[in-house]
Amino acid sequence: MRPRLLLAAVCSLGLAAAAQAERLTPERVFADPDLSGPTARGVQISPDGRLVTFLRAKAQDRTVQDLWAMPAAGGAARLLVDAYAVEPPGAVLSEVEKGRRERQRISSRGIVDYRWDEQGRSILVPASGDLYLADVQSGRVDRLTRTPGDESDARFSPKGSSVSYVRDGRLYAMDLANRQEHAVSPASGGAVTYGTAEFVAQEEMERFTGYWWAPDESRIAWTRVDESGVDLIPRLEIGAGGSTLTEQRYPRAGRPNAKVELFVSAALGETPTQVDLGPDSDTYLARVDWSADGRTLYVQRETRDQTRLDLLSVDPATGASRVILTEAGKPWIDLNDNFKPLKDGDFLWTSQRTGFSHIYLFARNGRLIRQVTHGDWPAAVRTAAAGASGAGLQGVDEGRGLVYFVASKDSPLEHQLYVTSYRRPGEPTALTNGHGWWEAALAKDASSFTATYSDPATPPSTALYAIDGTRRAWIEENRLAPGHPYFPYLDQHVTPQFGTLTAADGVTPLYYALLKPRDFDPARRYPAIVEVYGGPDSLDVRANWRNPAEQLYLNSGFVLFQVANRGGANRGTAFAAALAGHLGGVEVQDQLQGLKFLRSLPYIDGARIGVSGWSYGGYMTLRLLTEPGAGFRAGAAGAPPTDWRTYDTHYTERFMGLPQLRAAAYDESADLPRLDHLSGRLLLLQGMADDNVLFANSIAVMDRLQGLGTPFDLMLYPGQRHGIRTPPRELQLWRTYLAFFKRELGGPEPR
Repeated sequence: MRPRLLLAAVCSLGLAAAAQAERLTPERVFADPDLSGPTARGVQISPDGRLVTFLRAKAQDRTVQDLWAMPAAGGAARLLVDAYAVEPPGAVLSEVEKGRRERQRISSRGIVDYRWDEQGRSILVPASGDLYLADVQSGRVDRLTRTPGDESDARFSPKGSSVSYVRDGRLYAMDLANRQEHAVSPASGGAVTYGTAEFVAQEEMERFTGYWWAPDESRIAWTRVDESGVDLIPRLEIGAGGSTLTEQRYPRAGRPNAKVELFVSAALGETPTQVDLGPDSDTYLARVDWSADGRTLYVQRETRDQTRLDLLSVDPATGASRVILTEAGKPWIDLNDNFKPLKDGDFLWTSQRTGFSHIYLFARNGRLIRQVTHGDWPAAVRTAAAGASGAGLQGVDEGRGLVYFVASKDSPLEHQLYVTSYRRPGEPTALTNGHGWWEAALAKDASSFTATYSDPATPPSTALYAIDGTRRAWIEENRLAPGHPYFPYLDQHVTPQFGTLTAADGVTPLYYALLKPRDFDPARRYPAIVEVYGGPDSLDVRANWRNPAEQLYLNSGFVLFQVANRGGANRGTAFAAALAGHLGGVEVQDQLQGLKFLRSLPYIDGARIGVSGWSYGGYMTLRLLTEPGAGFRAGAAGAPPTDWRTYDTHYTERFMGLPQLRAAAYDESADLPRLDHLSGRLLLLQGMADDNVLFANSIAVMDRLQGLGTPFDLMLYPGQRHGIRTPPRELQLWRTYLAFFKRELGGPEPR
């Protein structure tokens, strides 16, 4: 199949529609319905292959999602579970659920997660701290729990006889035949919880669970997490209704982590067996999986310095373990969700031992059978905005010996789904095409897949495909045509110009994206805004549909520019490892190369360039504003981590090492000592309940600048965490951006 690139065709409708074109305003960007159109999220194919389910935002409220279902054979979708039936408007989330959604970067409300049972009869829906069971055939929704505490991380047991969940730090299972609940783990107490994932596991390792069922339901593995050694950091949550002092267990760089142990027990709660994770307790429990026959438990154990990852084979009856595979190397080893045990006992695994992520086939004892994919491109890497870990290996067809995976084989700006044999050598075959970005998910029986495609001219469209890539049915076509929310503004739409420039080493190419105002006149000189994230494993430049809010900058006469600096994803180990040992170094130099290129353009006013970023991008904004000779006129820094000693262990030590051993590097990477070199006006923004980049970071910036007598602009968001949520607040945020940059940078020079 071939995605349809509609922009040129629609624009050719023409100028006839120009008279009816509307001006895109901030108010419209953040109003309903969503300008990008209806987007299918959480798409799943039922285990029996008969239905496709997905989450769709309400037309009248983009922040609330309902659960929909459609026949896989084609036909109209139907509303399966209305969000308001399980989470009424105004429902207050618990602190546990708020934290969990923050870790997973979920900003929607209503139904944000759901699980199929293996028989394809029922769907489990967690909402408002309780659990609901939806019968797929009748559409009936039953409430399973009604407790004071919140049930979280809920799922069916593999055969569907039970539902498991964590409540108040204890693991439970409910027998669905009689609706009887029983405890699987001991009760939590003090700083000890069971069946949970600790803070850094969720925030940095993308492990969001702390328990794992055996395929035959005979056993269940679960964690014991002891955070008593983790520092208690007082965190003031300031909201409109008052302030709360929270004592947060936050493992800062160089300080103690949670102690995580692993146990296996019968699901009915018999005496558990402890898994031998080795003599060093200061390690990370990275991943846990069961073999296909349930006789072996596989554990991935990562060293504290993240230069060694061991795959342990565990006897679940005794807890005895042995190392069957080790990945070792510097500066670090990447984590992913690509371990795939096969029915014959072999397993698939991805490694970066060649300098690029590739798929390997191993025997059950850890003996390498063959390398499956080859080349100077990354295979089976799921590259999202927040990082590059997770599942890139989508599934296997064991009968035919095929593995399906996503990769950026032809360009790091594009993403496709591929298939290749893991039994016989051969080149992978692309099942998708088009110069854009695909995200795909394989059906359990490998007979079909769902996929979402977008490119700079095409908003996300989702369909069900046969395994050869033939489209079977649209799930959410989202055609950019009359009636689409964005159609009235199509005449203003601008797509990026992609290109490369050379890094300061004279060798490494860096990709960039450049966007000009719609009414661009090469004879005029324009102010520019550099949008930056720039952190490790990021991918700032790619060929996907962009946030329509960016058009507000373009309509205001700004040129937008992005550079994918070294340290980012999708370019191999050497590219990512360039920043090892010193954050705020090579990535800043690459951004300065981008700045040099930008200033070389005849239509750019080099004295009126701003920079903007959030989180690591906020750190980079401060870094660039204080870089000698850079000369940025203004910068908007959101939630910046200003001293890496105050950020968490797994992230910071991965790139910087231990602060006790590398004090000078930590000093050099800190933004605070550089603030007396601020080159332009700063707009500092921060959520006042941020539990990731703590508010103390921005407070330190305020204090330092005030001590220097330096004026700056400040925008604080009561009750908001690391991201600014809800359309009204996003509207206010973008109005603030626009007002700030218009004031500091001005507009294009007059004709």
